[in-house]
Amino acid sequence: MQTFFSNGKLLLTAEYVVLDGALSLAIPTEFGQSMVVEPINEPKIIWKSFDETGAIWFEEVVLLNNLSSSDYDNPFSKRLIEIFNAVKQLNPNFFENSNGFEIATLLDFPRHWGLGTSSTLINNIANWVNVDAYKLLALTFGGSGYDIACAQHSSPLTYQLQPNNSRTINTVEFNPSFKEQLYFVYLNKKQNSRDGIAQYKSNSTDISASISEINAITLACISCKTLTEFNKLITTHESIISKLIKQEPVKHTLFNDFNGSVKSLGAWGGDFVLATSETNPSSYFKDKGFDVILPYSEMVI
Repeated sequence: MQTFFSNGKLLLTAEYVVLDGALSLAIPTEFGQSMVVEPINEPKIIWKSFDETGAIWFEEVVLLNNLSSSDYDNPFSKRLIEIFNAVKQLNPNFFENSNGFEIATLLDFPRHWGLGTSSTLINNIANWVNVDAYKLLALTFGGSGYDIACAQHSSPLTYQLQPNNSRTINTVEFNPSFKEQLYFVYLNKKQNSRDGIAQYKSNSTDISASISEINAITLACISCKTLTEFNKLITTHESIISKLIKQEPVKHTLFNDFNGSVKSLGAWGGDFVLATSETNPSSYFKDKGFDVILPYSEMVI
């Protein structure tokens, strides 16, 4: 039996522009996904996915001699077949040299939270089959790869794509003195990051100046000493991204009367936002119908 675990992810800075080489600050989360693999003496994969309550949310039996997605109706089955075919591209002999497997995945966070159900799965599978997780991601879900970096690290990090398709990843000391004033609030809906990326990519304006500004904000956030300064940084960040993607910042649309700052994390419009407040803001957000509010210390490794 083999067991794998990958951390979830949050992107604190440089959402969207990370795709074009901006310097981002990413945070691995306490929450993640594990995967247990046991060999069996049949040429098939018996797959079961469990949610955070221990309930099965997806199961499938895949015959290793028939990896055609057209033979499956369930979209999750089709995606699983796509991943296995990508594995065959990257490690052609892996399935040829084995009988079969019984595989169980277990999330320790709700799937709809958007903390990396896909990226943790990709990283776990890549570790199992001995392939590059970034290449496997590129062949399946796509994206910048910052979520894979979070899956593989246990401390905050900066992530930056380079012109030669490589990436620079550096762990950083991001442990702000005001972390007890930072909260993560779930917006009650999962945002499909692929849709957000497609919308961003349709923007043809020159973004080099914006990337330089975001790079500076990322570095300033890491070294920031006060909540007042941090609020100014993330408010400026929201304004820059708002102009690029032509969407109103979430504070303007949902929390205009909030006494603090609010910043979108990742694709705008769903998943979690970062809220800053001198006092516990739980009652404010719950009054507006947002019941999942996690203090920084409960979310971040």
